[in-house]
Amino acid sequence: MAAVDDERLDVTFAALADPTRRAIVARLARGDATVNELAAPFEMSLPAISKHLKVLERSGLISRTRHAQFRPCHLEREALDAALLWIEESRRTWTERFEKLDQYLREVQQAHSPEPDRKGHDS
Repeated sequence: MAAVDDERLDVTFAALADPTRRAIVARLARGDATVNELAAPFEMSLPAISKHLKVLERSGLISRTRHAQFRPCHLEREALDAALLWIEESRRTWTERFEKLDQYLREVQQAHSPEPDRKGHDS
């Protein structure tokens, strides 16, 4: 199960590694949009935008539905939730590790600092 999750995360983060795809995801976070609406802010061809959308679709970050002749794109928040969960767990782990390191460094620093004599002066 962890390998499947790792593979899913790899695909998700690879899809989000591109700034155009991140911008598309950000736009879809505000609501569904057509390919033309998604392409509007970019100076690239519709086939280039379509390639980005295919990457996002394969990663599970977006889906496309059909309404008459339109195929609006929809953000699949569950895929983002999985990535966010991984980020939060990693942040928690690293925060704990840095706190332990900080405490250790304080202890080492105290152990190696000169002891003041009884009059409050350094030895």
